[in-house]
Amino acid sequence: MSVRVRVPGTSANLGPGFDSLGIALDLWNEVEVTPNDSGRFEVDVRGAGSKWLPRDRRNLLVRILLQTTEQLGGALSGAHLRALNGVPQSGGLGSSASAVVAGVAAALALHTGEQPDRDEVFRLATACEGHPDNAAPAVYGGATIAYTDGEGRPRCAAMTVDESIHAVLLVPDYTTKTSAMRMLQPESVPVADAVFNLSRSALLVHALGEDPSLLFEATEDRLHQPYRAQAMPATDRMITDLRTQGHAAVLSGAGPTVLVLATSAAEADAVAAADGLVDSASHDTPVRWKSHRVAIAAEGATVVL
Repeated sequence: MSVRVRVPGTSANLGPGFDSLGIALDLWNEVEVTPNDSGRFEVDVRGAGSKWLPRDRRNLLVRILLQTTEQLGGALSGAHLRALNGVPQSGGLGSSASAVVAGVAAALALHTGEQPDRDEVFRLATACEGHPDNAAPAVYGGATIAYTDGEGRPRCAAMTVDESIHAVLLVPDYTTKTSAMRMLQPESVPVADAVFNLSRSALLVHALGEDPSLLFEATEDRLHQPYRAQAMPATDRMITDLRTQGHAAVLSGAGPTVLVLATSAAEADAVAAADGLVDSASHDTPVRWKSHRVAIAAEGATVVL
């Protein structure tokens, strides 16, 4: 039996909602898993990352597939995986979370022969990821608030997104590692900054669903972006320039991609005009930007048996 899984890319944090807020994007990774008795795990990778992603057991998809299968009490002696990646790699668009969700969902489907339970996919994927902000929208779609309950179990609540909001991605031609970006976070922050982000996160939930005119103020952040700016000067300049022009620009996940939440098609067009922009101010080689107007994906991961 083969299993096909389709998972959207995501953007986490959305400015102030560090490790909690996220949206699913109309960018998709697709994988087909066909078990066999070869004793080998082979991955045919096409699309993003096809030139450098591992094609054997080192591939994240394979590692999560095997790990989850083992957790479920099963075993796989071999498999062939076909991966079509539409989510840019190492750009802050949830490519790792997408692979984790795909691996977990495929393992569950192969183990039971049935559609996997979304809550179980979310729980297992969060355990692999370590934090739920990307896993939540990847599993459930739309905009999400991820949190853990009193017993440490991951939970998710849906947010409404006003139909007038348009997502625009500005993707540079350099990448970063999420682990390296997280190391730039201080162990503690000033109380004033924590309160600032609490107010902006609450405001952002309201702005997304009820009053998009508040998005600019609602996407302000003092908790993580200022600390990561030093490692991504071109991205920091892009965000600063866009916000100076009045656009709700934020770091997408750990970066270096920039997400803009535009409140009209005209604003989205204006932001997308940055396509092809070259920034050579502080890098050894010029940084080139590619723009993408992307819908917010209402649907999360899907499995076809």
